[in-house]
Amino acid sequence: MNHRRVFLTSALIFIVTLAAAGHDTWLMPRRTFVKRHSKMLLDLTSGMSFPLLDTSIKKDRIDVARCRFKGKVDDIASRMSAPNSLLLEESFNEAGIATCWVELKPRQLELTEKQVEEYFEEIDASSSVRQSWANMKAPKRWREIYVKHAKTFSYIGDTEKDQSWSEPVGMSLEIVPGKNPATIKPGAEFPVKILKDGAPLANFPVSIVLGGAPHGEFQATDSEGIATFKIMSAGKYLLRGTNLRPSTKPDLEWESDFTTLTIQVRK
Repeated sequence: MNHRRVFLTSALIFIVTLAAAGHDTWLMPRRTFVKRHSKMLLDLTSGMSFPLLDTSIKKDRIDVARCRFKGKVDDIASRMSAPNSLLLEESFNEAGIATCWVELKPRQLELTEKQVEEYFEEIDASSSVRQSWANMKAPKRWREIYVKHAKTFSYIGDTEKDQSWSEPVGMSLEIVPGKNPATIKPGAEFPVKILKDGAPLANFPVSIVLGGAPHGEFQATDSEGIATFKIMSAGKYLLRGTNLRPSTKPDLEWESDFTTLTIQVRK
């Protein structure tokens, strides 16, 4: 047996798994505003530089891929592997808002103490999470199982009377707009509500990043689970948050849910 090859392969798998957890995973329409009878194409990808497509998601990683349109929910059947994304396809013949979302199957990883500190900074981990880690008895281990959730909207034809953007789809961790993203203009405030298992999640760090910007802005939700951001310019935006918590399961110290929402702001 070539032990060096086995070691390098194991190390590579670990690095890829860690990168997959640390990268944002998002769902974004190629065209947010489309005409009736047009194909709607959505890219599902993971990366560090939104909205650039980076790492394609494999088909077998998907647990749920659905769209809600006019109160009806359907699975997205068309899923095509592309070089830097998994391409999902739907079409709608009527006017309305399509709310589409993806949930990936759980994955597990293990981190070193140095990687944990980097992780905390990346997600703006709460003081209670940091304290739980600090209080852990030696030898410390970080074994975590995580689930990723991603949501977006596509607007087909005249959607002025459609209020479905405000209705949750039922993800374990979900970002719900407080205003119709299609009507947001530069200079306006954009409130969002964070739901954990359907209930408002207070004091939760959520961030927003403009496509192409090097850094995002974090806000903590209030007692009703609401955070409000000032939209400074037109473009594509990624909202994201990570609910990290101690686990009570055997052979596991932590559990987490990652969630994202993409929107497009017009001039």
